[in-house]
Amino acid sequence: MTSIASVPAALVPETVGALPPRSFLKTDAPRWDLSGAWRFRLFPAAHTGVTWDDPGTDWGAVPVPGHWQLAGHGAPAYVNFRYPFPLDPPRVPDENPTGEYRTDLLLTADEIGASAHGRWVLRFEGVDSSLVLAVNGTEVGWSTGSRLPVEFDVTDHLREGQNLVAARVHQWSTGSYVEDQDQWWLSGIFREVTLLYRPADGITDVDVRTDYAPATGIGTIEVAVTGAGTNADQVRVVIPELAVDVEPGVVVRREVEPWSAEVPRLYDLKIRSAGETALLAVGFRRVAIEDGVLRVNGNRVLFRGVNRHEFHPRMGRAVTAEVMEQDVLLMKAHHLNAVRTSHYPPHPHFLELCDRHGLYVVDECDLETHGYELEGWVGNPSDDPRWEAAYVDRVRRMVERDKNHPSIVMWSLGNEAGRGRNIAAMSQWVKRRDSRPVHYEPDQECAEVDVWSRMYASADEVDAVGRRAEPPLVDHEADAGRRAMPFILCEYAHAMGTGPGGLAEYEALFEEHERCQGGFVWEWIDHGIETTTDDGVPYFGYGGDFGEALHDGSFIIDGLLFPDRTPSPGLVELAAVNAPLRITRADGKTLRIRIRNRWEVLTTASVNFAWRVERDGAVIAQGVLDVPELAPGQHVEVDVPAGARRAAAAAHGQPGRMPGARAETWFCVEAGVDERDWAAEGHVVGRGQLLLDVFPAEAVRQALPARAVDEGYAVGPARLDARGILTQLGDNDVVAAHVDAWRPPTENDLAGGPLSAAAAWTAAGLSDLRHRVDGVHIDDTGAVVVHSRVAGPASACGFRVLHRWSAVVVDGHEGVRIGLDIRPEGRWPGTVPRLGFTLGLLEPDPSNVHVEWFGYGPGEAYPDSRQAVQVGRWSGTVASLQTPYVVPQEDGCRKEMRWARIRTGSGDLGIVAETGTDLTVRMWDIPTIAAARHRHELPQPERLWVHLDAGQEGLGSATCGPGVAPQHQYRPGRTMMSLVLLPLSATEEPR
Repeated sequence: MTSIASVPAALVPETVGALPPRSFLKTDAPRWDLSGAWRFRLFPAAHTGVTWDDPGTDWGAVPVPGHWQLAGHGAPAYVNFRYPFPLDPPRVPDENPTGEYRTDLLLTADEIGASAHGRWVLRFEGVDSSLVLAVNGTEVGWSTGSRLPVEFDVTDHLREGQNLVAARVHQWSTGSYVEDQDQWWLSGIFREVTLLYRPADGITDVDVRTDYAPATGIGTIEVAVTGAGTNADQVRVVIPELAVDVEPGVVVRREVEPWSAEVPRLYDLKIRSAGETALLAVGFRRVAIEDGVLRVNGNRVLFRGVNRHEFHPRMGRAVTAEVMEQDVLLMKAHHLNAVRTSHYPPHPHFLELCDRHGLYVVDECDLETHGYELEGWVGNPSDDPRWEAAYVDRVRRMVERDKNHPSIVMWSLGNEAGRGRNIAAMSQWVKRRDSRPVHYEPDQECAEVDVWSRMYASADEVDAVGRRAEPPLVDHEADAGRRAMPFILCEYAHAMGTGPGGLAEYEALFEEHERCQGGFVWEWIDHGIETTTDDGVPYFGYGGDFGEALHDGSFIIDGLLFPDRTPSPGLVELAAVNAPLRITRADGKTLRIRIRNRWEVLTTASVNFAWRVERDGAVIAQGVLDVPELAPGQHVEVDVPAGARRAAAAAHGQPGRMPGARAETWFCVEAGVDERDWAAEGHVVGRGQLLLDVFPAEAVRQALPARAVDEGYAVGPARLDARGILTQLGDNDVVAAHVDAWRPPTENDLAGGPLSAAAAWTAAGLSDLRHRVDGVHIDDTGAVVVHSRVAGPASACGFRVLHRWSAVVVDGHEGVRIGLDIRPEGRWPGTVPRLGFTLGLLEPDPSNVHVEWFGYGPGEAYPDSRQAVQVGRWSGTVASLQTPYVVPQEDGCRKEMRWARIRTGSGDLGIVAETGTDLTVRMWDIPTIAAARHRHELPQPERLWVHLDAGQEGLGSATCGPGVAPQHQYRPGRTMMSLVLLPLSATEEPR
């Protein structure tokens, strides 16, 4: 057997017949966009039998850019990191779907005549996974590197009139071995194809080097130009705004405004040659690691970032310019300042948008060999000398294409490709070529990188790193080098399903420890593909929904955006955590608020601070808060205005909005900015509130004693059966009323399979609780007392529950109070998902039932995900209170409800929480939600389910990270709850 070491290093080339890589340039030279419908035919194997001169006139068509699997040819397939073909590098299977593409290009005699003074180049921005190109029946060259551009000189193959452009695209190639990213496997010409005319005296490439000196405000620029032929001495570098007009290679110094993510100042640069003018937008900025801290223009950067795959539910990775800008504007609006281009270079237009709108970019090479982890990394191409040229070529093509973007502050060599000599070769090439820091997470000894990067480190680990108390490396020199580096979480807070939890804890550590410079949440968007059931019901599909034999299920549904780009509660929470202005109550008992500017560059000069006083959610006073201008990092304490205090004092003593509930007065502040390109005027960049006053609830009087009736017991407006179970509440038919400790498991609850939290809860019987009544009687106070035990099968642990039902009168309204005393018994698994009271009401159309509540809102919240909510009065239909997660699971919890009013078809129901209570109102019961794997599988609802909980387990990030932090876990203990249920007239409004 031949050893790898004896195989020539050039065995696996990336391109043949291609031109050298260069930057993506916009010039005034002629260009033809070849996007549109190309003739297409799919074959099951690489040997299609089709000749290059076959025009494919009787074939079908697919869009370019596009993926053939999303155009009706084959099917998409999702795996996380397992290779969907046998590992036998560099070979691929005979079963290799191959697409033959054809299109026509019409050139006039004048255009062909221009070849005497220039060249014609076909440029492909992205082809998955390999491309073979032919023009007019002659093969020109081939390329791998799916997310990297390639150019071919086709001058000698073109002719006057009709020209046949033929492309053969293989789904699998040698390149597939190093493109094993967590992704849909989608094939085809998915980025633009252009025909470029390259004048002999034109501009081949431009290399812009800028710098900025924070101490002096002086910017430096030097521009190198390749090309221009014999007229190179006529090339001029022009920046009109700075009065620059020099030849290439001249170092120019000017007083400038620097570029940053907060202030993305750009200057128009023109490079003029005799035959062509190129236009670029340049930014002056300095990226440097100083004393172990990554700085831009001298300022410490805190990356509030996100990982972004290119994705659209109909177009896959063939995203449009409009979709790219939508992504960037959404990121800015949700206070993100950075993006990691996981796990490949994005479309070049996306980087232009990052330059223009202001996002720091970690540009990542198209490299991942994650599937080799299952082989113990044996045979990994990263340490195989046959692949060195391919690895270096990939990083070279990325850097050369993207080098002129000021938004790029780090180069990433790839993702989860292990270690090896080829990674070292890539790093060495980049460091010779460019000064920006190099990133690569698998290099935990930091031999080839400039920053220490981790995935999914827990908050405790981040804290230890911040204190430089992390476990040492064996190599003392390497350990010392790593301890001197900035620390970044290239992935953290896995945004799969309900969650992620714990974002606020990470942010606090990033602010506390200078070395810990933030991170990038995984990930930006759910990769659900639009599809339909056999009977035409639309839904978002994931792994396994397209007939894949090998797949990783819903692990691709892990984004902060739903597939239609609607922000999830996770993104709303992240925006609140990242908010540039932190507004909190000042320390001490005085009524003062503390405002801190967390921007790195911006002052608060463009911020307007508005205050209001709310009494039970109704605004009773408002005004403008006088806040001095704050520099970056500065804070100030401001008194609550006298007008707000007077309003609170005047409202003291007035009853609350809901009978039986205490009245609360809150002082609320919102900070809004002037209009931006990413936000309308008044867009909130910070909010806070503090409690000014509480007026106790009016007395709840005991009404007539309960009495026994034929079917059970009458307790005011409530009816209980003989076992003491609630069956009627006013005019509402009750179909369920019991203590419960289960929730529809979140994706994080299920993470870990047999070792997951959900598995432990199931083993304790919580998913199938049974109820036994041990006794019912009317006590000497006139209350119905029910003794019961709640437990699951095959488990000795359970709950002893005492229900106490008593009739009450509140402000003339008859109601019923339920008191619960819940005591856990036996050995518990550690935590429970929730604990509280479930009420099921017969309701033909629960989706349109209106709910109003006073407590935290407007969105859902959980113990470790509640920065985005505030106390107030909120309302919505039951349908609007559900979160449309692609995979149905726990959702919709509203924290610390004081009171609620539910307007059912049978009459209104008022709920007053006399003890801390969370509210969840749904259209389906827990088992139905837990059983569904897609939203369309949920049946037409006929019940209304109201969950009144003493508490819930946090969310965590266990699908690909830490579970719920100890302080957010819900552990069973003796629990007391008291609730007043008030049937109300539908026409009667609360005060």
